Amino acid sequence: MDINSEKKIASDNSDVDSKIGKAEYDRKIAAILAEVDEVAAGGKYSADWESLATHPVPEWYKKARFGVFIHWGAYSVPAFTNEWYPRLMHYRGNPVYWHHVKKYGRDFPYLKFIEMFTAPRFSPEEWISAVKGAGARFIMPVAEHHDGYKMYDSALSRWTTPKQAMHRDVIGELKAAAEKEGLVFTTSSHRAEHFWFLNGARTLGYHTPALDDRNSDLYGPMVNVENKNDPVHMQRGERGIVPTEEWLKDWLAHTAELVKKYRPKALYFDWWVWIKEFRPYMKKFLAYYYNLAETWGEEVVVEYKSDALMYGAGVYDRERGQLDGFSPEIWQSDTSTAKNSWCHATTNIYKKPADIAAVMADVISKNGVFVLNIGPKADGTLAEKDVGILAELGRWTSANAEALFESSPYKRYGEGRRHKAKSFGDNLRYTSRDIRYTYKPSHVYAFVLRPSKRGVYKLKSFRADRDECGFIIKGVTMNGKEVKWLQTAKALIVTTPPPESDMPVVFDISID
Repeated sequence: MDINSEKKIASDNSDVDSKIGKAEYDRKIAAILAEVDEVAAGGKYSADWESLATHPVPEWYKKARFGVFIHWGAYSVPAFTNEWYPRLMHYRGNPVYWHHVKKYGRDFPYLKFIEMFTAPRFSPEEWISAVKGAGARFIMPVAEHHDGYKMYDSALSRWTTPKQAMHRDVIGELKAAAEKEGLVFTTSSHRAEHFWFLNGARTLGYHTPALDDRNSDLYGPMVNVENKNDPVHMQRGERGIVPTEEWLKDWLAHTAELVKKYRPKALYFDWWVWIKEFRPYMKKFLAYYYNLAETWGEEVVVEYKSDALMYGAGVYDRERGQLDGFSPEIWQSDTSTAKNSWCHATTNIYKKPADIAAVMADVISKNGVFVLNIGPKADGTLAEKDVGILAELGRWTSANAEALFESSPYKRYGEGRRHKAKSFGDNLRYTSRDIRYTYKPSHVYAFVLRPSKRGVYKLKSFRADRDECGFIIKGVTMNGKEVKWLQTAKALIVTTPPPESDMPVVFDISID
């Protein structure tokens, strides 16, 4: 499609509901906050860490082990670099800015991408089929990203997919399709960062629709750091910015509306909610959400980064990262099929299915839940690379479901190179010496994260030493077939035919 056609689509889809007046908006926010106060104060859980930390992690979540994140929004229309396009298009000198100016023109605003985001081929059933086929137990589509555009129906905004050019409730449709197929529905909110996310529009030096008060309900406060002469600092966004009380109440009301309307069984928060100003509002939200779930008869959970929640009040998440060892409490790791982006982009560099499967095995062995993100195209279809990765993972998870989903962590998570506990460190290279374990009575499952070209594997954790392995080994199988093995004083040596793929090898070690 050429740029003239794109601009024509934008002009043909410009009719939207009018901006909500401030008085009416304030009234709606106040009504939701009053309900939040009432529910938070009148239920089993109160808005303090001592009470919130007693909220249990759901059994369904502990057993799930694998879910699929979905980043899809108006940023999928330009499909360039990543989901931060709406931010970076406003920074002179950034490659995204120059790309945007060259392809669309400097006066082409982000809201035009919303008008172009019609997704004529969106089929929630097809998405769910691909996700379920991969072996995932839950989905987690983004409800609202930093750009402030909601993928669901909201009484607090006209900038929603049902009210704009698409005219569809994406979150509602995905929830219905997922639950029909037995998948758990969860979602995420990234609204907190919208306080400053589009602030580059204030630095361009010329007028854009982002600065027009008629569009302020889309572009948000656009708060900047004080040092306006430090563009690098400004692009980092959150450094030095403090949310106002008005914004914190706004965040709480929007988030409360989301969970009440769609009843997700888990809600994931991105990073900025960890700053101290959010803490009283976060505690109130948790009490509201957890108490609402009690009335629904549902088990729910909140996933968070850093110390946004007190330990035990939710599930800790590592973005594109891992822990250095076993955790007694369940945790979560989320990553994407693409190395450089969470949304679909023509510039994406995709990971190999084998590398993704290896990270999944590492996370699960350490008592974690693995969440893999995909980024659909703007027209509503899944990217071919994502489809291929999900299908390959599905064959692997299906063949090894007992080891992945019907097991628990072993007394040691594994052997080989020890990771550093950090985020943004999941592009790891494994060898056949990197082994991870899971367990159920009478069985230990060994995941060799990179197959040996010779088909010879040495599991040092099962050497003939009572301090290391006091079990009687009865046999070893791979894909249901017996393989050769020998237990020595140095290792359990397993020999197989040369590998047929680079996916992790999984051994079922029968013990007594």
